[in-house]
This record gives sequence, structure tokens and C-alpha cells, in this order.
Amino acid sequence: MHSKRQGGCNRGHGVGVTAQEELPRAMRPMLATVGPLPTGDGWVHELKWDGVRALVAIEGGTIRITSRNGNDITGTFPELSGLATTLGDHAVLLDGEIVAFDASGKPAFGRIQERLGVQGHHASIRARANPVVMVLFDVLHLDGFSTRSLPLRDRRRLLEQLDFGSATNWRTSDQHDDGRQLLDATKGADLEGVVSKRLDAPYLPAARSTSWIKVKNLTVDEFVIGGWVPGEGANGRRIGALLLGVPEHDGRDAPLRFIGRAGTGFTMAEIDRLFALLAPDRTAQTPFVNDPGEPRARYVTSRHNCRVEYREWTTQGILRFPSYKGLVLDPHNSEPTEGAD
Repeated sequence: MHSKRQGGCNRGHGVGVTAQEELPRAMRPMLATVGPLPTGDGWVHELKWDGVRALVAIEGGTIRITSRNGNDITGTFPELSGLATTLGDHAVLLDGEIVAFDASGKPAFGRIQERLGVQGHHASIRARANPVVMVLFDVLHLDGFSTRSLPLRDRRRLLEQLDFGSATNWRTSDQHDDGRQLLDATKGADLEGVVSKRLDAPYLPAARSTSWIKVKNLTVDEFVIGGWVPGEGANGRRIGALLLGVPEHDGRDAPLRFIGRAGTGFTMAEIDRLFALLAPDRTAQTPFVNDPGEPRARYVTSRHNCRVEYREWTTQGILRFPSYKGLVLDPHNSEPTEGAD
């Protein structure tokens, strides 16, 4: 698997930048579109990091880190403040992902969740016990000029020319020219997936672009429907999300352990069909030994199975990003019904 790395110098940027501007103070990052793995020339491929997307602005030796939603999270990650010293002679806006790793060295979203919402002294304590790494993959402004209209290949060259020193809390992402090989490697290592990017594409702030394609490694399994939560607004009397469970032990009437709710993947026709199937079996008694405490929950006595696509299990035993994929006609047969993508 060939990794594309481009060396360079500190200052001689070597590519043309276009629009002169002050360092942007508020910007939202460019987003990828879900899709199949692109093929052919003109694409590079990177790991899809299971972390927190962030923009890093450095100017005059100071740093400001903002989340995808524009929130200032600088104080949450004090171990990243050294970037301001490393790049102190630049005015630069960088795009990347803040990642925490588990004991095996794999990105672990659960570990970075432990860091969120903490500031000051407590953030410093958590940084020592559970440090993060800033993985940088784009440059949006450099030394008084916007770079966003440049093609990715040129922005990447500028990024590689910056001197990030030898610190272990930040680094640039690797790029690969063989997307299939990288995707297969991520699946074998139980990683989230791949982001493929067009080399000739400009950077489009706040846009979800088909120039960036994210390809996820997902799992589909069969779970029991223990009830539902009504939708909002006009759909308030219909299903908004299914409450999912797995049996606590063998036996037809075994109680369920709640493992999450699936609120995506439905067509309107499938919602109507599910409601007609489940509504006659409503009960006030929860089937879950660890009931989620949803006040609007509608529980059922029947045991219908459905197929659900999800990313992984959390450490609390809850599905991450579950999406409904269809009913199972017979609990002993995993063939799903049609009607849900």
C-alpha cells in the first residue's frame, strides 16, 4: 500500500495562492458524502478517523481550536497548545481530526468522549491520563492568503511544507493511492473506514461535497424490537425510532437488554407497515431489564426481529449509528423484508 508523502521547506510555499485575506475567525469545515469507493485516477485516500473534527487557527503565537459546529474547544485539549509555538511564525488555518486511542493503538471514540466538555485544571488532568492526537489533513489559509480555491494536491503540498516539529500530539495524515487496499486494511483492523478525495477539488467550507467520499465499514445484525418512540410533529402518532434489544438469556420469554434505538433507514411506507404490525401489541410494561427511561416509549409484547446496520458497540453496550434495514419475516430466517434502504 503506497503512502503519498510530500516533503518540503518551511517557508518557500512553492504553489500559487490567490485571494489575500485576514485569518478567518469563523468557518465550518468541508464535509464528505457517503458513497462507494471511487476508482480511477485523480483520487487519494485517507483513513477515516473516529474522532472530533476541528479547525485550528494559529496567529501571533496563539491558537484557537473550534469544533465542527463552531464551538471553541481550545481549553478542552491543552496538550495541543504547543502547536502555536511550533507554527508560531505563521498565520495559518488547518483542518483535521482530534483522535484518542485505546490500549491497542486504535482510534476510540468512547475515549475522546471522556474529554469533551471539560476545561481548566480538570482538562489538564484528563490530558495526562488520556491524551489526544491532532491529525491534520488540510490547510485553508496561510500567511495572509486564502488557499481554499487551490486544488487539494496544492493544499496538501503546502501542508507538508510546514514544519510540525517532533511532538507526538499532532501529525499530518497519510494519503494512499490504492483505495481498495486501504479499505480492506481498515476492515481487517476493525477501523471505521476511508475518506477518498479528488486531487483537483477546491475546499468548500460548510459544504457536503461529492469531491470527498466517505466509505464506512459497517456491520448488519439481527435484533429484537421491544417498542418504539413516536416521531415529532405531523408524525407524532407514528414511529420515529425503534427501541432495540437482545435477550438476556435463552428462552422465548426472556427479558430484553436495551441496546439502542434505530431512527433512520425507514421509508414512509415502511413506517406505516411497522406501525400496523406493532400497535396492536402495545403494553405498559417495559420488556427491558435496563429500560432507557424514555417517557414517550411505546412497548410491545410481540417479539419481531429486524436487521440493523451499525458502526460498532460502545463500552456501555449500545449500538453506534444504528440504521433500520428491514423486518425479519421468520426469527429463524435472517432474510429481511423489502422496503427499507
